[in-house]
Amino acid sequence: MLSFPSTKTTKSFKQGANLSSVLSSDFTSLSIGPQDEDNVILQDPCLDISYGLDGQQGFALPPSLNNSGFIHQKEKLEKTYAKGTTTLGFVFNKGIVIAVDSRASMGNYISSQNVKKVIEINPYLLGTMAGGAADCQFWERYLGMQCRLYELRNKRRISVAAASKLLSNIVYQYKDHGLSMGTMIAGWDHTGPNLFMVDNDGTRLKGTRFSVGSGSLYAYGVLDQGYRADLTEEEACELGRRAIYHATHRDAYSGGIINVYLIRSDGWTKISSTDMNELHYGKYAPEKGILDNVPLLDGN
Repeated sequence: MLSFPSTKTTKSFKQGANLSSVLSSDFTSLSIGPQDEDNVILQDPCLDISYGLDGQQGFALPPSLNNSGFIHQKEKLEKTYAKGTTTLGFVFNKGIVIAVDSRASMGNYISSQNVKKVIEINPYLLGTMAGGAADCQFWERYLGMQCRLYELRNKRRISVAAASKLLSNIVYQYKDHGLSMGTMIAGWDHTGPNLFMVDNDGTRLKGTRFSVGSGSLYAYGVLDQGYRADLTEEEACELGRRAIYHATHRDAYSGGIINVYLIRSDGWTKISSTDMNELHYGKYAPEKGILDNVPLLDGN
Protein backbone atom coordinates (compact mmCIF):
# COMPACT_ATOMS: atom_id res chain seq x y z
CA MET A 1 0.00 0.00 0.00
CA LEU A 2 1.26 3.50 -0.91
CA SER A 3 1.04 6.25 1.71
CA PHE A 4 1.07 9.95 0.86
CA PRO A 5 1.45 11.81 4.18
CA SER A 6 0.78 15.55 4.42
CA THR A 7 0.59 18.14 7.19
CA LYS A 8 -3.19 17.72 7.42
CA THR A 9 -4.19 14.18 6.65
CA THR A 10 -2.71 10.94 5.44
CA LYS A 11 -4.33 9.19 2.53
CA SER A 12 -3.67 5.60 1.51
CA PHE A 13 -4.22 4.16 -1.93
CA LYS A 14 -4.37 0.46 -2.52
CA GLN A 15 -3.80 -1.26 -5.84
CA GLY A 16 -6.65 -0.32 -8.17
CA ALA A 17 -6.98 3.30 -7.06
CA ASN A 18 -8.01 5.53 -9.94
CA LEU A 19 -6.01 8.42 -11.34
CA SER A 20 -8.35 11.22 -10.29
CA SER A 21 -8.31 10.21 -6.62
CA VAL A 22 -4.51 10.12 -6.62
CA LEU A 23 -4.09 13.50 -8.33
CA SER A 24 -6.49 15.18 -5.90
CA SER A 25 -4.22 14.23 -2.99
CA ASP A 26 -1.66 16.40 -1.23
CA PHE A 27 1.83 15.26 -2.39
CA THR A 28 3.75 17.13 0.31
CA SER A 29 5.88 14.06 0.90
CA LEU A 30 5.93 10.52 -0.35
CA SER A 31 7.10 7.47 1.55
CA ILE A 32 7.28 3.95 0.20
CA GLY A 33 8.20 1.17 2.59
CA PRO A 34 9.63 -2.23 1.71
CA GLN A 35 6.22 -3.75 2.32
CA ASP A 36 4.80 -1.68 -0.54
CA GLU A 37 6.93 -3.12 -3.38
CA ASP A 38 4.33 -5.64 -4.52
CA ASN A 39 1.54 -3.05 -4.63
CA VAL A 40 3.31 -0.23 -6.42
CA ILE A 41 1.36 -0.28 -9.69
CA LEU A 42 -1.88 1.73 -9.45
CA GLN A 43 -4.37 0.21 -11.85
CA ASP A 44 -7.87 0.82 -13.10
CA PRO A 45 -8.86 -0.44 -16.56
CA CYS A 46 -11.36 2.37 -17.04
CA LEU A 47 -9.94 5.45 -15.35
CA ASP A 48 -6.18 5.15 -15.54
CA ILE A 49 -4.67 6.65 -18.69
CA SER A 50 -1.15 5.19 -18.71
CA TYR A 51 -0.40 1.87 -20.40
CA GLY A 52 2.35 -0.70 -19.88
CA LEU A 53 3.87 -3.37 -22.12
CA ASP A 54 2.69 -6.07 -19.73
CA GLY A 55 -0.92 -5.39 -20.72
CA GLN A 56 -1.66 -3.67 -17.38
CA GLN A 57 -2.44 -0.02 -16.86
CA GLY A 58 -0.70 2.06 -14.23
CA PHE A 59 2.09 4.46 -13.41
CA ALA A 60 5.52 3.84 -14.93
CA LEU A 61 7.79 3.25 -11.94
CA PRO A 62 11.51 2.48 -11.64
CA PRO A 63 12.36 -1.24 -12.05
CA SER A 64 13.67 -1.31 -8.47
CA LEU A 65 10.09 -0.79 -7.28
CA ASN A 66 8.53 -3.08 -9.89
CA ASN A 67 10.83 -6.03 -10.47
CA SER A 68 8.01 -8.54 -10.79
CA GLY A 69 6.34 -6.41 -13.47
CA PHE A 70 9.60 -6.05 -15.40
CA ILE A 71 10.16 -9.81 -15.40
CA HIS A 72 6.59 -10.38 -16.57
CA GLN A 73 7.08 -7.94 -19.44
CA LYS A 74 10.33 -9.62 -20.47
CA GLU A 75 8.81 -13.08 -20.46
CA LYS A 76 5.83 -11.93 -22.51
CA LEU A 77 8.02 -10.23 -25.13
CA GLU A 78 10.23 -13.30 -25.41
CA LYS A 79 7.19 -15.48 -26.08
CA THR A 80 5.50 -13.04 -28.44
CA TYR A 81 8.31 -12.12 -30.81
CA ALA A 82 10.01 -15.11 -32.41
CA LYS A 83 13.43 -14.57 -33.95
CA GLY A 84 14.64 -16.20 -37.13
CA THR A 85 18.03 -16.77 -38.76
CA THR A 86 20.45 -19.45 -39.86
CA THR A 87 24.18 -19.35 -39.18
CA LEU A 88 26.76 -22.12 -39.30
CA GLY A 89 30.45 -22.72 -38.87
CA PHE A 90 32.66 -25.77 -39.16
CA VAL A 91 36.35 -26.60 -38.87
CA PHE A 92 38.17 -28.66 -41.47
CA ASN A 93 41.84 -29.39 -42.13
CA LYS A 94 42.56 -26.17 -44.03
CA GLY A 95 40.60 -23.71 -41.92
CA ILE A 96 37.09 -22.70 -40.90
CA VAL A 97 34.02 -21.92 -43.01
CA ILE A 98 31.41 -19.46 -41.73
CA ALA A 99 28.13 -19.16 -43.66
CA VAL A 100 25.09 -17.04 -42.77
CA ASP A 101 21.87 -15.68 -44.24
CA SER A 102 20.83 -12.02 -44.07
CA ARG A 103 17.15 -11.88 -43.13
CA ALA A 104 15.98 -9.96 -40.04
CA SER A 105 12.52 -10.82 -38.79
CA MET A 106 10.30 -10.41 -35.74
CA GLY A 107 7.57 -13.00 -35.75
CA ASN A 108 5.93 -12.90 -39.19
CA TYR A 109 7.32 -9.45 -39.99
CA ILE A 110 10.45 -9.33 -42.20
CA SER A 111 12.23 -6.05 -41.51
CA SER A 112 15.31 -6.47 -43.70
CA GLN A 113 16.91 -8.79 -46.23
CA ASN A 114 20.38 -7.24 -46.01
CA VAL A 115 21.58 -7.67 -42.42
CA LYS A 116 25.29 -8.29 -41.99
CA LYS A 117 25.30 -11.25 -39.60
CA VAL A 118 29.07 -11.71 -39.55
CA ILE A 119 30.89 -9.29 -37.23
CA GLU A 120 34.52 -8.81 -38.30
CA ILE A 121 36.18 -8.56 -34.90
CA ASN A 122 39.74 -8.35 -36.24
CA PRO A 123 41.62 -9.74 -39.29
CA TYR A 124 41.79 -13.19 -37.65
CA LEU A 125 38.51 -13.33 -35.70
CA LEU A 126 34.89 -13.48 -36.83
CA GLY A 127 31.66 -13.50 -34.85
CA THR A 128 28.17 -14.49 -36.01
CA MET A 129 24.77 -13.12 -35.01
CA ALA A 130 21.66 -15.08 -34.03
CA GLY A 131 18.94 -13.86 -31.68
CA GLY A 132 18.47 -10.16 -31.02
CA ALA A 133 20.34 -8.10 -33.62
CA ALA A 134 21.04 -5.20 -31.25
CA ASP A 135 22.40 -7.47 -28.49
CA CYS A 136 24.71 -9.37 -30.84
CA GLN A 137 25.98 -6.31 -32.68
CA PHE A 138 26.66 -4.28 -29.56
CA TRP A 139 28.44 -6.94 -27.53
CA GLU A 140 30.48 -8.35 -30.39
CA ARG A 141 31.68 -4.88 -31.36
CA TYR A 142 32.48 -4.29 -27.72
CA LEU A 143 34.40 -7.57 -27.81
CA GLY A 144 36.35 -6.24 -30.80
CA MET A 145 37.36 -3.19 -28.76
CA GLN A 146 38.49 -5.38 -25.88
CA CYS A 147 40.50 -7.62 -28.23
CA ARG A 148 42.28 -4.57 -29.61
CA LEU A 149 43.07 -3.31 -26.10
CA TYR A 150 44.48 -6.76 -25.29
CA GLU A 151 46.80 -6.51 -28.30
CA LEU A 152 48.02 -3.09 -27.25
CA ARG A 153 48.68 -4.19 -23.67
CA ASN A 154 50.29 -7.55 -24.43
CA LYS A 155 51.90 -6.95 -27.85
CA ARG A 156 50.27 -10.06 -29.31
CA ARG A 157 46.94 -11.14 -30.72
CA ILE A 158 44.32 -12.54 -28.39
CA SER A 159 43.56 -16.25 -28.77
CA VAL A 160 40.16 -17.44 -29.97
CA ALA A 161 39.61 -19.21 -26.63
CA ALA A 162 40.35 -16.03 -24.68
CA ALA A 163 38.10 -13.90 -26.90
CA SER A 164 35.19 -16.32 -26.54
CA LYS A 165 35.74 -16.54 -22.79
CA LEU A 166 35.71 -12.77 -22.55
CA LEU A 167 32.36 -12.60 -24.35
CA SER A 168 31.00 -15.41 -22.19
CA ASN A 169 31.99 -13.60 -18.99
CA ILE A 170 30.41 -10.35 -20.21
CA VAL A 171 27.01 -11.82 -21.10
CA TYR A 172 26.95 -13.99 -17.97
CA GLN A 173 26.75 -10.78 -15.93
CA TYR A 174 23.44 -10.04 -17.72
CA LYS A 175 21.98 -13.52 -17.31
CA ASP A 176 18.17 -13.42 -16.96
CA HIS A 177 18.12 -9.74 -17.94
CA GLY A 178 16.59 -10.29 -21.36
CA LEU A 179 19.60 -10.67 -23.69
CA SER A 180 18.99 -12.82 -26.75
CA MET A 181 22.23 -14.12 -28.26
CA GLY A 182 23.42 -17.28 -29.96
CA THR A 183 26.82 -16.42 -31.36
CA MET A 184 29.85 -18.20 -32.74
CA ILE A 185 33.39 -16.94 -32.32
CA ALA A 186 35.75 -18.36 -34.94
CA GLY A 187 39.36 -17.63 -35.75
CA TRP A 188 42.93 -18.78 -36.24
CA ASP A 189 45.57 -18.33 -33.54
CA HIS A 190 48.83 -19.95 -32.43
CA THR A 191 46.98 -23.21 -31.70
CA GLY A 192 45.36 -23.39 -35.13
CA PRO A 193 41.69 -23.01 -36.16
CA ASN A 194 39.19 -22.77 -33.29
CA LEU A 195 35.41 -22.48 -33.14
CA PHE A 196 33.32 -21.61 -30.06
CA MET A 197 29.61 -21.08 -29.48
CA VAL A 198 28.49 -18.57 -26.83
CA ASP A 199 24.87 -17.90 -25.84
CA ASN A 200 23.11 -15.23 -23.76
CA ASP A 201 23.40 -17.28 -20.55
CA GLY A 202 27.18 -17.33 -20.77
CA THR A 203 27.33 -20.94 -21.97
CA ARG A 204 30.53 -21.50 -23.96
CA LEU A 205 31.14 -24.61 -26.05
CA LYS A 206 34.07 -25.60 -28.24
CA GLY A 207 33.39 -27.79 -31.26
CA THR A 208 34.04 -28.51 -34.92
CA ARG A 209 30.48 -27.95 -36.21
CA PHE A 210 27.80 -25.54 -35.05
CA SER A 211 24.60 -24.17 -36.52
CA VAL A 212 22.46 -21.60 -34.69
CA GLY A 213 19.04 -20.19 -35.48
CA SER A 214 15.54 -21.18 -36.52
CA GLY A 215 16.82 -22.88 -39.68
CA SER A 216 19.67 -24.70 -37.97
CA LEU A 217 17.99 -28.11 -38.16
CA TYR A 218 17.85 -27.92 -41.95
CA ALA A 219 21.46 -26.74 -42.10
CA TYR A 220 22.59 -29.55 -39.79
CA GLY A 221 20.97 -32.10 -42.10
CA VAL A 222 23.05 -30.96 -45.07
CA LEU A 223 26.16 -30.38 -42.97
CA ASP A 224 26.12 -33.81 -41.38
CA GLN A 225 25.71 -35.48 -44.75
CA GLY A 226 28.52 -33.69 -46.56
CA TYR A 227 31.07 -32.90 -43.86
CA ARG A 228 34.57 -34.40 -43.99
CA ALA A 229 37.71 -33.14 -42.31
CA ASP A 230 39.68 -33.48 -45.57
CA LEU A 231 37.44 -31.23 -47.66
CA THR A 232 39.15 -28.88 -50.08
CA GLU A 233 38.55 -25.16 -49.65
CA GLU A 234 36.17 -25.10 -52.63
CA GLU A 235 34.22 -28.11 -51.34
CA ALA A 236 34.01 -26.66 -47.83
CA CYS A 237 32.70 -23.30 -49.04
CA GLU A 238 30.16 -25.04 -51.29
CA LEU A 239 28.99 -27.20 -48.37
CA GLY A 240 28.42 -24.13 -46.19
CA ARG A 241 26.62 -22.32 -49.00
CA ARG A 242 24.41 -25.31 -49.79
CA ALA A 243 23.52 -25.84 -46.12
CA ILE A 244 22.41 -22.23 -45.68
CA TYR A 245 20.51 -22.36 -48.99
CA HIS A 246 18.45 -25.36 -47.88
CA ALA A 247 17.73 -23.66 -44.56
CA THR A 248 16.55 -20.45 -46.26
CA HIS A 249 14.46 -22.48 -48.70
CA ARG A 250 12.63 -24.40 -45.97
CA ASP A 251 12.64 -21.95 -43.04
CA ALA A 252 10.32 -18.96 -43.47
CA TYR A 253 12.37 -16.85 -41.05
CA SER A 254 15.66 -17.26 -42.94
CA GLY A 255 16.50 -15.86 -46.36
CA GLY A 256 18.06 -13.01 -48.29
CA ILE A 257 21.76 -13.10 -49.15
CA ILE A 258 24.00 -16.07 -48.33
CA ASN A 259 27.44 -14.88 -47.19
CA VAL A 260 30.35 -17.29 -46.96
CA TYR A 261 33.66 -16.62 -45.19
CA LEU A 262 36.82 -18.73 -45.08
CA ILE A 263 39.34 -18.41 -42.24
CA ARG A 264 42.93 -19.51 -42.96
CA SER A 265 46.21 -19.11 -41.11
CA ASP A 266 46.67 -15.68 -42.74
CA GLY A 267 43.24 -14.40 -41.67
CA TRP A 268 39.68 -14.45 -42.93
CA THR A 269 38.46 -13.89 -46.49
CA LYS A 270 34.94 -13.24 -47.73
CA ILE A 271 34.37 -15.85 -50.43
CA SER A 272 30.93 -15.06 -51.79
CA SER A 273 27.71 -13.13 -51.29
CA THR A 274 24.85 -14.63 -53.31
CA ASP A 275 21.09 -14.11 -53.33
CA MET A 276 19.34 -17.33 -52.31
CA ASN A 277 16.83 -16.96 -55.16
CA GLU A 278 19.66 -16.86 -57.69
CA LEU A 279 21.07 -20.03 -56.15
CA HIS A 280 17.67 -21.71 -56.23
CA TYR A 281 16.59 -20.85 -59.77
CA GLY A 282 20.06 -20.69 -61.27
CA LYS A 283 21.78 -23.70 -59.70
CA TYR A 284 20.22 -26.03 -57.14
CA ALA A 285 16.69 -26.38 -58.54
CA PRO A 286 17.88 -27.15 -62.12
CA GLU A 287 20.34 -29.71 -60.71
CA LYS A 288 17.42 -31.66 -59.24
CA GLY A 289 15.13 -31.08 -62.22
CA ILE A 290 12.62 -29.29 -60.00
CA LEU A 291 11.81 -26.66 -62.63
CA ASP A 292 11.45 -29.07 -65.58
CA ASN A 293 7.75 -29.78 -65.06
CA VAL A 294 6.66 -26.35 -63.83
CA PRO A 295 4.14 -24.83 -66.31
CA LEU A 296 4.84 -21.31 -67.51
CA LEU A 297 2.29 -18.56 -66.95
CA ASP A 298 1.70 -17.99 -70.68
CA GLY A 299 0.91 -21.67 -71.28
CA ASN A 300 3.94 -22.35 -73.50
